Amino acid sequence: VQLQASGGGLVQPGGSLRLSCAASGRTFRTLTMAWFRQAPGKEREFVATITWRGNGTYYADSVKGRFTISRDHAENTVYLQMNILKPEDTAVYLCAADRTNRLVGPWSSRFQIYDYWGQGTLVTVSS
Repeated sequence: VQLQASGGGLVQPGGSLRLSCAASGRTFRTLTMAWFRQAPGKEREFVATITWRGNGTYYADSVKGRFTISRDHAENTVYLQMNILKPEDTAVYLCAADRTNRLVGPWSSRFQIYDYWGQGTLVTVSS
């Protein structure tokens, strides 16, 4: 499975962006998908995850109510809609996939459970 993230850019505080992560291969439907981010000089941080069926999501407290993760099986793509962006959201955003069909919850924040990673897309929130 190969993952290709896109959609990053420069946005003012309070603005919105939508990130996309396109997955290759026919197994996308069976993958639990997630977004992480890494700011300069900081550790990788969990952002959000969605079950393979799309009927379960889990978010980091820092983005809850502002970000929404979704997926489109026809397009083999997972999205991250980011609203009310703050300067502290500035980071490289990475998508990841877990092939074990597990449910999502607090354990989803452990990056070790993900089998596949895409390259990042940079999001800069600045005026």
